[in-house]
Amino acid sequence: MDHPSSNLKPEWVNIIRNAAPEAEKLAMLHPDQLALIYEQGWFKFLVPKAYSGLQLPLPDMVKLEESLAWANGSLGWVVTLCAGAGWFGGFLSPGIAHELLNTPYLCLAGSGASTGTATITEGGYIINGTWKYASGAHHATHITANCIIKNGEETVLNSDGKPLILPFIFDSKDVQLFAAWKYIGMMATGSDAYTVKDVFVAKDRCFKIDAAAAVINEPLYQYPFLQLAEATLAANISGIAVHFIDLCGPAFEERQKNARLTLTQKALITNTLEKLSALLHNTREQFHKAVEASWQTDLADNTLQLAEVSITSRKLAITARKCVDELYPYCGLQAANPDTEISQVWRDFHTAGQHSLLTFESPL
Repeated sequence: MDHPSSNLKPEWVNIIRNAAPEAEKLAMLHPDQLALIYEQGWFKFLVPKAYSGLQLPLPDMVKLEESLAWANGSLGWVVTLCAGAGWFGGFLSPGIAHELLNTPYLCLAGSGASTGTATITEGGYIINGTWKYASGAHHATHITANCIIKNGEETVLNSDGKPLILPFIFDSKDVQLFAAWKYIGMMATGSDAYTVKDVFVAKDRCFKIDAAAAVINEPLYQYPFLQLAEATLAANISGIAVHFIDLCGPAFEERQKNARLTLTQKALITNTLEKLSALLHNTREQFHKAVEASWQTDLADNTLQLAEVSITSRKLAITARKCVDELYPYCGLQAANPDTEISQVWRDFHTAGQHSLLTFESPL
């Protein structure tokens, strides 16, 4: 399996990593990092070509997202989530999609939590709510959010008797951000919270995420959201883990100079790195093959391939955790120094890895 570095120019990696310490202090991506993202169109990975997006094939995008997470966890995460929101362009009505998405500085942030309400009114909805964990919100042009649909005081129900929940897209000017991201890692994601109060949203800013509701007739917008989310998040966790293992190399070489370690202990450290590096890269290969197979198979008959994406996404996340956690004790105190790169990568890994979607081996 190719190393994630194979998908990025060395000068891109330098820009991303050189700005990473300052980005952590800013608690959002650095202007140099953003300039590169805009130049390459990375926030538009999944935006339809009809609206000046890249509309990348899923396997290509997943590999690039893994590579960006390898370059820097926060940047990879923000690109993944904001590009993921761009996928909604395939479900927006063409009129509003043309208006909102045709901008070189497009960035969509948001939340999948249903912590707001949309009350039906003439021509649209009145939105109220508060949402957390909006990665990339500080540079977003638009914000998306899920809302429980209300008709007056009554909650609108689906045919199954459950509350009807639909996503909306707002202009960033209609959203108030507030600081809420206080975690040990992914500090440059700017994953703060936002609130919306009594904002009118026209009905064409409401959409439905369902293959049958797709407006753009392309395979990318027929691909199930669950496996899309699983694959992109697993790719991020994988990329950060590969970065950590890369940094273990020089850290372990330094440990070999420690006269207090026996030859047996030194051999154990070296062999453990080789074994776990091979394990992670083999698991990455299985994962990328599963994503490719699900993309190449007829979408009307790819149930087994999609199930394999779910399985290998979870396997990759769990394997990455095993590798990082088993290697960490051999890294020495430098890995616990918050000013070192290896510490930053470790913190990013254990923060990103807390995402609930890939916690368990099975989605059930």
